[in-house]
Amino acid sequence: MSILGEYVTYDSKESVRPEELQDLYRFTHWGRSRTLEQIALMLKGTSMCFSVRHGGRLVAFCRLITDFVFRGTIWDILVHPDHQGKGVGSALLDYVLDHPVVRPIPLIITYTSDLSSFLIRKGFEPREGALVLLKRPIEYT
Repeated sequence: MSILGEYVTYDSKESVRPEELQDLYRFTHWGRSRTLEQIALMLKGTSMCFSVRHGGRLVAFCRLITDFVFRGTIWDILVHPDHQGKGVGSALLDYVLDHPVVRPIPLIITYTSDLSSFLIRKGFEPREGALVLLKRPIEYT
C-alpha cells in the first residue's frame, strides 16, 4: 500500500530483515545494543510487523503483539531521522490502527515516554506508565 507518495507500507514480518532493522535501532537510546540474533528471534515471536520503505529502503517500523481478540501492544515505533517530520510515523500508525486485523481489537497499549505527545495526538491516553487507546469499553481482569 502506498502512503505519502513514494513511501510504501507492509504488514508482514517477511518484509523486514534483521540487518536493516538493526540499522534503524541504532538511532534509538534503547535499541542500539540489540544483536542480529536477538532481532531475528524478536521478529519470529512478534504477532505482526508493520514497515515503511522509501526507494526500497526500510525507513520506519513498528510491531504488534496481540491475541487478536482483546488486547494488543505496539512496540518499537521507529522512523529514520531523515524521514521524521514528513508524516511517515503518523501514516504508519494510522495504517496499523486501521488495519483490518487490528481495527477490531478494543484495547491497544504502548509503553514509551519518548513519543507521548505524538501518541496522545493519535488518541492514546496516558495511564500509569503506559499510553492506552481504548476504542470501546471492555472489562478489566
